[in-house]
Amino acid sequence: MKTRLVALVVLLCMVFSAAPAAQAEQIPPAYPVPEYVTWLLTIARSELGYTEKPDGTTKYGEWVNNPQAQWCAEFLCWSVDQVDQAYQTNLLKNIYPLYGATNIGLNWFLREGRYLARSGFVNAWGSQWYLADGEPIAANSYVPQPGDWVFFSYTPSGDTTHVAMVEFCTREADGLVKVHVLEGNNPDKVQQAVYDITDWRILGYGTVHDVAGIVLRGGNEGTQVKRLQEKLVILNLLTDADVTGTYSQRTSDAVRAFQSRENQTATGIANRQTQLAINAAVDKQLNERNQYWVVDNSR
Repeated sequence: MKTRLVALVVLLCMVFSAAPAAQAEQIPPAYPVPEYVTWLLTIARSELGYTEKPDGTTKYGEWVNNPQAQWCAEFLCWSVDQVDQAYQTNLLKNIYPLYGATNIGLNWFLREGRYLARSGFVNAWGSQWYLADGEPIAANSYVPQPGDWVFFSYTPSGDTTHVAMVEFCTREADGLVKVHVLEGNNPDKVQQAVYDITDWRILGYGTVHDVAGIVLRGGNEGTQVKRLQEKLVILNLLTDADVTGTYSQRTSDAVRAFQSRENQTATGIANRQTQLAINAAVDKQLNERNQYWVVDNSR
């Protein structure tokens, strides 16, 4: 009996060891992948295996005149510059930042209106929502796209301490999403790495596409503030001179006036409810203007 039991256990072990492991499924991008992202990923992949010298110097640091720089950002910026040189694009400082210090890259994407926090909330700004449907961004719900930059923090301060670039994402058999990245300086070479989408070290993403709206308030600066001001001009609540990209007192007063008109609490802060209402009011006004356009097909 004992011999048969042992034989059965051995047989079961052989069966399970021979069974193929469930394969992770690559998640198709939710947005079109720009051609420049394909070029960028190709160039970054060609650097795999590059290792810093024993004294910590790299060609990426030398490129920014700081040979011994902690070079995770420098590697990504260098790769973008290589695309610009090879394909006569103008990505650096427009689609991607040029930087090499803590927080600067994340703040650049935030000002450009293309930063999405993993938690759905940005300190000193507020909560975020998806532009496509107006739904609030739940923690870990955004699947990063190829070419997005991932910002990490390894310290209680929440300052950025590392950055990597997304290649693609996969979904495991248990449903967990994995983020596959290209990164430098972790610890000493260019390599591919994989992170759980729920990894507490991920602060958020600098996105290729405009994905997220965000609460706007006094003192905020950037592209999303400018877009809000342009909409308030259409609604005759601001003038062209007020479109500065800085959330000024005049902007706050205009938002407060709109909120009062819509029977919202007049805080002067452009939260999700207010911005969605502004978008609807602008669409309505533009559509009404279009009704008076007459197309003359007789000529």
